[in-house]
Parts: sequence; structure tokens; C-alpha cells
Amino acid sequence: MIRYAVAMKDGDWTVFEAGEPLSSGISRSAAIELARKLTFDAEARGEAVELLVQGYYGDVLSRLSGGEEAAP
Repeated sequence: MIRYAVAMKDGDWTVFEAGEPLSSGISRSAAIELARKLTFDAEARGEAVELLVQGYYGDVLSRLSGGEEAAP
């Protein structure tokens, strides 16, 4: 399973893959757009994906391949 995350790190919105930063210093909406594209591409290759997105107030939304949603 591949994990992507959008979270605030050091005051900047950052996109992570497997815990490693891919892109930072971008707006939250740009980070979410990039993470969704990466997720879509991975799912198209047949990989299972979990996408975690941090909200403005620290809450996290988790979306798994297949459209399942859960709040941890």
C-alpha cells in the first residue's frame, strides 16, 4: 500500500509519500491537488492507496482505495 499525506510541516503545506516529503511550500489546495493526482496515478497502476489530508485545525481525513473514508 502506498500512503500519501498532505500536512503542515514547519509552517508550510507539504505532500508526503511514505513519510518522505515530495513537495513543500505550496498552498493547501495545490498540495491536495498534487496528492490526488499521485493517488489517481497509483490506483490506475492497480496499487492500493491511502490518502491522509490534514485540515486547517489539525483534524485528519483518511481515504482508502475504493472510496472508503474514515476519520482516525
